[in-house]
Parts: sequence; C-alpha cells; structure tokens
Amino acid sequence: MLGRSFLFCVLVLAAGQASALTIYKYVDKNGVVTYSDQAVAGAQVFVFRDRMVERLDNQVKLETKKHDAGETLLVRNDLYAPVEIELSLSKLVNASGAPEQPIRWVLPPRSHIRLATLAPQVAGKPMRYTPRLRYALGDPRLLPKVYHYPLPWRGGPFRQTQGANGEYSHYTPKGRYAIDIAMPEGTPIVAARAGMVVKTENQQSGRGNNPSGNFVRILHDDGTMGVYLHLMRGSVSVREGQHVYAGEHLANSGNTGNSTGPHLHFVVQRNVGLALESIPFNFAQPVDSLPNFAVGGD
Repeated sequence: MLGRSFLFCVLVLAAGQASALTIYKYVDKNGVVTYSDQAVAGAQVFVFRDRMVERLDNQVKLETKKHDAGETLLVRNDLYAPVEIELSLSKLVNASGAPEQPIRWVLPPRSHIRLATLAPQVAGKPMRYTPRLRYALGDPRLLPKVYHYPLPWRGGPFRQTQGANGEYSHYTPKGRYAIDIAMPEGTPIVAARAGMVVKTENQQSGRGNNPSGNFVRILHDDGTMGVYLHLMRGSVSVREGQHVYAGEHLANSGNTGNSTGPHLHFVVQRNVGLALESIPFNFAQPVDSLPNFAVGGD
C-alpha cells in the first residue's frame, strides 16, 4: 500500500511537469490496482475527472404556483449562500406575461423570489411552456480582497504534488489554480479563512460517485469560496450554516473521490457570472518541499 501511494504521488508530480504524460491503470488477476506511465498489456488510460459535483437541485428550486388567474413562477434558495439565477421560458403556447429576455437575479441565502406570472391568452385553454433555470453559487458583483491564506492543515512538513495549471488535472476553469498537498490520511484540516460553511459531503468512501470525494465549501466575506476536497469519510466536523474562524478544525484529510493517493486538494473559487471558476491565491508561507511523510520520505 505504501509503495503504491509513493507511485501515485510521483505520477502526480511528474504529470504536473510534463504536458504530454499519459497515465495507465492496470488491474492484475488478484484485483491489485497499479498506476504507471508504461502501457503494459491490459492497461487502460486513466482519465482524471477534475470537476466538482455539487448537487443543488434540492436546494435551488423552481416552483410553480397555480391560481385562478394563471401560474406564478418562484425560485427558492435554501442554501446558506447567495445564488445567481437565470430563468428563461421557451416554446410558449397560449401564455402571456412571459419575459422576452432571460431574467437574472442574485437570490440571498435562505430566500425566495417571484420571477414571473403567466396567464392564458385564451381563457379555458391550457398553457404550455418550457422553463430553464440556470444558477451558480455566489454573488458575481463582489470582488476578491487581497488575502494571504495560512496553511489549511496541522502537521507536516508536506510536499506540493501539483500546483496551479498542472497538466495532470488542474486545467479546468474550476480547478486551474488549485493546489494538491500530499499528506497522510487523518491529517487535521483547518479553515484557512473565516466564513460560512455552505456545502459539505461526509459520507463518501473510496472512489465513490463524486470526483471531489468528501469536501467542505466555505463562503468568505468577499464572495470567494475556499474548498477542501478528498476528505476522510465521517471526519467532517462542521455543518452547513455554521460560521467558522481561521484555524478552526474542519475535517481530516483522506483519499476519497477521484484521487490517486492521500492528499488535500485546496482551491479558491468565485462566481464569474453563472459559473464558478478558480482564482489565483497565495499562501502566507511557502509550502515546504522537505520530506513528505505521506509517502515515507526521509
């Protein structure tokens, strides 16, 4: 197990330095999984899915209220964070009152808003239309403040295995400026900045069905969000709606989700207009490149 973890971290580091590196996944007859840069017989190309899957369908909802005059469309935000929304209506039949252009709004935390009321053009005949609701966490009108983030863990020193714009997996808008730090499972993870806990996942084990694994998302006062990924199952000690301070314990590091070895994936994001994107940030001190105890270095 230790040898495989060492190989995983080496591959992540090498991939961040070589733009054309392909990594292969091989499962032997005993079910042992090996990752390598060599295309041995039976190996498959390993595709790293660097995307966060945060299901908001049950917390940002389009509701329809029917009444004698027609139908009223409302959007409800049950999250502890503002949400930018956009509602558009198409394929209208026998419906009046629909906006010609999509309606955009920033909905405050734990609130709802009426966006449109439709009425039949011909009384007694049914209305038909197709609604489309788009949304993204955060308020795009807020601008990030300069902030130097303390290291979001206790212990170490640990090694950075992939930095910003890493060719292995840090190339998507959501993760372009993320940092991966290899560390033993169970390392205490702490808040690098004060804010409101707005999303958590705590029940995923192993690879699971979410590339992020278990995570904590914290909304800061300037609209940015710090996200801590691949956490140990059952270790998240904060809840959605809780205010946390810098240095407060959040969870323990793990190896859940689409992770090739024990590490913390830390990223700062903001809403840039109906889309979350990672943004550059600086730690308050250098990440040490001394021995990496996660892989048994000396």
